[in-house]
Amino acid sequence: MWGALAVRTALSDGTVVGLERPLVLVALPVVVGALALLIHYRASGTAATRSRRLLLASRVVVATLIVVAAAGPFTVVTTETRGDPSVSMLVDRSNSTDVSPDVAEDLAADVEEEGVPVTVSTVGQGTNSRIGDGVAANLRENGSVVVVSDGQVTGGRSLTETAEFARSVNATISTVSPEPTRTERYVTLTGPDKASVGVESRFLVRVEGVEAGSPVDVSVSIDGEEVATERIDEGTGSVPVSHTFESTGSHRITAEIDGEDVFAVNDVARKTVRVVDQPRVLYVSRGNYSLGTYLDQLYRVDRAESVPENLDPYYAVVVQNVAADDLGNVDELQRFVIDGGGLLMTGGPNSFENGGYANSSVGSMLPVTFGPSAPGSARIVMLIDVSGSAGSGMRIQKAIALDALSQLDDDNVVGVVGFNYQAYGVSEPAPLSDNRGVVRDRISRLQAGGATNIANGLRGAEEMLGGQRGTVILVSDGGDTESRSAVVANALGRQGIRVITVGAGRNVNEGVLRRIAEESGGNYFRASETERLRLLFGGGSRQFQGEGLTVVDSGHFITSGVTLESSPGSVNDVSMRPGADFLVAGPDGTPAVASWRYGLGRVATITTYDEGGGLGGLLSRPDSLVVTKSVNYAIGDPERKASGVTDVSDTRVGEPTTVVYRGDDPPSGSDLAFSAVGEGVYRAEETPTEVGYRTAAGATYAANYPAEYAGFGTSSALSDAVEATGGREFSSDQAAEIARFAREQSTRVRDVRRNWDWALLTAALLLFLTEVIVRRLQVYNGRTRTESGLP
Repeated sequence: MWGALAVRTALSDGTVVGLERPLVLVALPVVVGALALLIHYRASGTAATRSRRLLLASRVVVATLIVVAAAGPFTVVTTETRGDPSVSMLVDRSNSTDVSPDVAEDLAADVEEEGVPVTVSTVGQGTNSRIGDGVAANLRENGSVVVVSDGQVTGGRSLTETAEFARSVNATISTVSPEPTRTERYVTLTGPDKASVGVESRFLVRVEGVEAGSPVDVSVSIDGEEVATERIDEGTGSVPVSHTFESTGSHRITAEIDGEDVFAVNDVARKTVRVVDQPRVLYVSRGNYSLGTYLDQLYRVDRAESVPENLDPYYAVVVQNVAADDLGNVDELQRFVIDGGGLLMTGGPNSFENGGYANSSVGSMLPVTFGPSAPGSARIVMLIDVSGSAGSGMRIQKAIALDALSQLDDDNVVGVVGFNYQAYGVSEPAPLSDNRGVVRDRISRLQAGGATNIANGLRGAEEMLGGQRGTVILVSDGGDTESRSAVVANALGRQGIRVITVGAGRNVNEGVLRRIAEESGGNYFRASETERLRLLFGGGSRQFQGEGLTVVDSGHFITSGVTLESSPGSVNDVSMRPGADFLVAGPDGTPAVASWRYGLGRVATITTYDEGGGLGGLLSRPDSLVVTKSVNYAIGDPERKASGVTDVSDTRVGEPTTVVYRGDDPPSGSDLAFSAVGEGVYRAEETPTEVGYRTAAGATYAANYPAEYAGFGTSSALSDAVEATGGREFSSDQAAEIARFAREQSTRVRDVRRNWDWALLTAALLLFLTEVIVRRLQVYNGRTRTESGLP
């Protein structure tokens, strides 16, 4: 407590003198008064007045020295230390740097010609790019390193962590990052891992790289048969591919680019899709709706007017416009979902609030409640990225943060935390009704600087929430490695703290921000989508007004890749249940599509309907995809009821993949070592050593090229590490500047703090001993007859 009240002053020579705990000095008058009374009482009548005064003076001096020592006296002196200049050059020779000229050897020679010795060490080689580990291992206290690298880290600690370590030992990281001069492209392929026969699946082929300005041809084949060919004119871009599988089993999808570049291994991307029979679905309705016909095209559908006694044969139940009293066996439906089944509940004039769901146990299963949303009082922390990666885009960051603030209702309790490599409080939590102007002003004054560490920012937001549930609105460009931030976000989600990420800045890393949102159970919004915060936190005073349907969370399984064009005639009067996923809003902000997990199962709701109680335009393209994906979400794993099935995920060369087998006994004839992890569930691991399609326990998976070949050009994380540690970014022709910087770094100007409490205590002890010895000598020499030695 006292440390926060330290006082200090600067002398004319620049020396700072201060007390760490000045409040201790309050005890000095009390101690002096007690000494005066004690000496007056003990020495009165036995010693002369002059002797008593001398004794009092010496004891006051001793007490003063002790009290001042307890107050923590210190000085801070600026000193300069000189050393021998040298350069520790760390060279990344991993394969991703082959697109740039090798400048390390010539650069080291040029620096030595400037009179500064150079030590060269290798920190990356081949497909091993553990650059962060290599730099950290070569850092020394008050030292400096020059890293010749592109900063593309594929393992070990991140450069953000390395920068934190460098700061802790007062070291600097500088870089030389030659610009790519050779063309290099790489292709990636994303899409579902499982699909059903006869159901359209969508995949995305993406081509990226450096010096890739010329056109490139992309071809996609499925099971060896070409299904799509497209030319990308600018050399980088994406190609969407849709395909309907007509047979079950594992299918192989291969994307390949045709063009001359440095590496051939990353010109091919591979993916496997396991296609299964159409799952069995129960469709419950009491009317003749087109949704039933639509489902017949995609699944094996049984129809019923109410829920039967046994739902075990089904993967999901779809209910359309049925009142609670007409649903049938609601207890069986609830058991079915709790045990892992799925439920899709659609709206209508006989459903939700119109069908008496509020008074039925079916209502407790749904991600929505009934009646309009009331203005909320959510606890929110706005977490704003003010790191160096924001840079010149800080004006954009602040504008987006202020726009996000404007969407929040006055009853919300809002605090603000800024972060770069560490977090700090900007505004303590308070209702916006009392504090909106202060929060707006504090955000407007933020300045950029330092490295980016989103994980530390999230921890700061957690601390501001003080152990309570709440929401973090993260405004950032995502310029950070995602490993630690995703782990922290996952931990926050388990505590009931969701993170809503808003991409802001000139170069937004959407992958990092989406991952953070997903791990915590939150949403990702682009900068242009902040108005959707009003759907979540707007309350009664800030109502949302849109046209048609609005996707709120585009990162969810149901809404990813969905385009909505229809305008519903009606939407049931519902509101979001805490913990549920708000996916699509109606024109007035009412939840039109929502989802959540109930027990082991999944539940989704579609509350928009047309005049007759059907889904209207939602069953026409492109809107129909949201219906299909809602049913697929409810179904979950279409093989979860099967036995004798092996699941294995695609991976990269050198990275292990998990093989899971469900059956009575582990698979026979396999070289893998399976271990039981549950009743009828066995698990093993396999690490491929070559690219291609591999087989494990009867299942096929893809082994893609190593991660080393999936990133080229200078990483922004490397620039952030340089800025955070006070280093410099050099070019390969700046040997003289590197030598000059080394000389500057060898001469260190530091603030040296010295504590003087020991000196005052020593002086007090010496004075006390001297005074005691003098008085004892007086007794010994006969100058006084009193035991105290006072004449």
